[in-house]
Amino acid sequence: DLEENKKWLKEIEEEATALRETIAKLEDEMGIVPEASGSEDSNKSRDEVDARSIYVGNVNYSCKPEDVVQHFKTCGTVNRVTILTDDGGYSKGYAYLEFLEHNAVEKALELNGSEFHGRQLMVNKKRTNIPGISHFHVQPWIPPYPYDKHCYG
Repeated sequence: DLEENKKWLKEIEEEATALRETIAKLEDEMGIVPEASGSEDSNKSRDEVDARSIYVGNVNYSCKPEDVVQHFKTCGTVNRVTILTDDGGYSKGYAYLEFLEHNAVEKALELNGSEFHGRQLMVNKKRTNIPGISHFHVQPWIPPYPYDKHCYG
């Protein structure tokens, strides 16, 4: 029984090692650099990237990242565009842009209210999310009354 458990544990460890190698290979092929979660360096890096990034709201649902780059190219070099989508792959109507230059953010903020594909864009600095902190207060669920509170019986 103990030998079976040891054998089973060894198989799981081998599978985990194989999965880690596969993930590392895929990250290497895709050019993804894994971040050390919770490290101070990664937090500084994220803050630095957020300082060069903007939020763009009211983006037309049919827009492609190339269209957004074209609209903001006068501000500076766009490093990355992320148009958020729902589970079905449809645009949620907002995007995030990361510039290579810090001064590009200030120029991009001047495009707040500009028209883009028939819509008036909302351009703001990207805010840094702090894990575990929400921007709204969630009301606790209160169960319904088991009877009509206005009736007496």
